Amino acid sequence: MNDTAPAEPLPRDVAATLESFRRTITEKAEREKARAPEPKPPTKVVQLPMWPEKTRGTPNTFLRGALFSAIQGKERRALKGELLACQKGQCIRFTGWQLDQSDLDVWEQAAELARTHPLGNVCHFSINGFLRALDRPTGKAQHEWLKSSFRRLMAAGVEITEGRHTYGGSLLEFARDEIDEVYIVRLNPTILNLYRAGWTAVDWDIRRRLRRKPLALWLHGWLSSNVENYSVKLETIRQLSGSRNPHMGSFKRQVQAALADLQAEGVLRGHSIEDGLVAFDRTPAPTQIRHLARKGKPRRKP
Repeated sequence: MNDTAPAEPLPRDVAATLESFRRTITEKAEREKARAPEPKPPTKVVQLPMWPEKTRGTPNTFLRGALFSAIQGKERRALKGELLACQKGQCIRFTGWQLDQSDLDVWEQAAELARTHPLGNVCHFSINGFLRALDRPTGKAQHEWLKSSFRRLMAAGVEITEGRHTYGGSLLEFARDEIDEVYIVRLNPTILNLYRAGWTAVDWDIRRRLRRKPLALWLHGWLSSNVENYSVKLETIRQLSGSRNPHMGSFKRQVQAALADLQAEGVLRGHSIEDGLVAFDRTPAPTQIRHLARKGKPRRKP
């Protein structure tokens, strides 16, 4: 026997009110669902390549032409929309104060710090730590030199093309805390186009030992970025390096001294300059040996 009394039906007006309330809530929920944006796909992280330790990953366009010239600071000129000498297949147009090999050191070290961050994000570092990474003193004069280099890199307007890839803009952006002596640097994400076109892991220890030898530094970068190098005209080196020396006899002596420096560092086994042609007997880097092996082609001597 069931002693539970049957539930009395709700009054007609109360039931109608509850049903109307239920419909209102349901319709509101459906409208809000329709207005809600579709969930965004995960943001793709844009990051520089992870090059080996004790190297600095550098776009080939920075190493194969006169963007970072083999000049002394006192030879620097202000350029306006000037086409710079570069290898076939590349095009570099430049506005700003001419950049040299010490500016390339600064850019390479900034890229080294930025590579662990998504491009477009900022990276922080102390001025003294940055200078020590460049194997430079940390006094006031060097602080001022570093500030000047950052200004040149920030103010430089470049349009760089290699193959299908073009980058246009500044080489970096920065801010500085004058009290704590800390820099904040940002690289434009689109600079990744230059790495997609081709880049080289440059031996950082050799670069530091060649400091204050701009032509040796330029030749080291150029040789590093070209897996196979054959005899090349002395005049071609003069143009591509951005040298301001107008006298070929004097420039030949500069090249001979620079090649001797590279041979002392083990970059070359030998070299010669005859009839206006420069020939190299190279010591290829491990990455270059692997590249040649992948091509299935033995290294040819010039």
